[in-house]
Amino acid sequence: MPFSKLGLSDPLLRAIAEAGYSTPSPIQLQAIPAVLKGHDLLAAAQTGTGKTAGFALPILHRLSLKAYGNNRPVRVLILTPTRELAAQVGESVSKYGAHLHPRLKTEVVFGGVKINPQMMRLRGGVDVLVATPGRLLDLANQNAVKLDKVETLVLDEADRMLDMGFIRDIRKIIALLPKKRQNLLFSATFSEDIRKLTTGLLVNPIKIEVAARNTAAEMVEQIAFLCNKANKTELLCHLIKTNNWQQVLVFTSTKHGANRLAEKLNKVDIKAAAIHGNKSQAARTGALAGFKAGEIRVLVATDVAARGIDITLLPHVVNFELPRSPSDYVHRIGRTGRAGEAGQAISLVSHDEYSTLRLIEKLIGTPIKREQIAGFEASEFAPPIPPEPPRAQRPGSNVKHSCKPSGNQTTNKLRPGSAV
Repeated sequence: MPFSKLGLSDPLLRAIAEAGYSTPSPIQLQAIPAVLKGHDLLAAAQTGTGKTAGFALPILHRLSLKAYGNNRPVRVLILTPTRELAAQVGESVSKYGAHLHPRLKTEVVFGGVKINPQMMRLRGGVDVLVATPGRLLDLANQNAVKLDKVETLVLDEADRMLDMGFIRDIRKIIALLPKKRQNLLFSATFSEDIRKLTTGLLVNPIKIEVAARNTAAEMVEQIAFLCNKANKTELLCHLIKTNNWQQVLVFTSTKHGANRLAEKLNKVDIKAAAIHGNKSQAARTGALAGFKAGEIRVLVATDVAARGIDITLLPHVVNFELPRSPSDYVHRIGRTGRAGEAGQAISLVSHDEYSTLRLIEKLIGTPIKREQIAGFEASEFAPPIPPEPPRAQRPGSNVKHSCKPSGNQTTNKLRPGSAV
């Protein structure tokens, strides 16, 4: 079914066509009609499924039916867990609403930057406000924004907001909203906390689940390379250079670890940048822009900072360390395999992380392929991992490994080592 059959206005269809889309994704196909009819929505959708358009397009359609003058109230509030995601959502809303007349005003507010310019931008009124919870409460406490006219509330990546401890802020914000409103909740996973949040918030919601609960993206190939913790950096260099990866998102558990890994990669001529909460907004925006443009080969990120990274054709995600929470693994690998494209999620797993790997497999309901690479065998694992029966050698198993700067690299398909 094309977008033209979903009941959207011509200006929105024009914007969709200019964005290069012709057929709605499964989440869009189900969400757009439901939102247009005013229903509450509870949607399980992983990153990369097109969920932003799934709520932005019908919201813009409904707003355009009744335009306000200069002193317009906030009619739509979209809450996101991080600055990057807020900026990404705001950009999408502005893009889809580009041809509406009169144009709707969209603003994005988040912490980490000065609050006064945001207060000034809100003075003339705003139709759609995209915000992180903490900064929104700051603005509300200073009477810089009123939320008593909100018609639609969107909680985007609600599970991440709860994981980050925003539940109290969210409840405070909800108390500032009118009781009668439309509520749209999107989450990659359905935890007990999410279920508790929906109680009393959603009214007879339409439930949409475009993928099996808590499963990893179907288009993502997942491999766990078993290795010693001390060899992880050298192994990562080997994988990047041997396979000639040009765009890699690497996850670390800590901000310090992200900085340290980026420095080591740069020393061996692999252009890298770190992105995390201690970086200024300008530094984070610059690193992300350089990564998207291909000027930075490796972006090293913490879980929080990676939210909102929207790169359609990102080919590789690497878990330098497994996440503390198995559900975070689903979020991480959702950065690749987007928009129907294949992707690859690599995890470097040391002995102390093996139990976490098993928990991840239990959550996603599928085993993750284990491999080792010659020269990087996991000697820390006990008992020793039995070798695979002899078979034809795969490309790359005898490639020399080094994290030293090197010249041109031969592009090999990622199948070095032996499956175990």
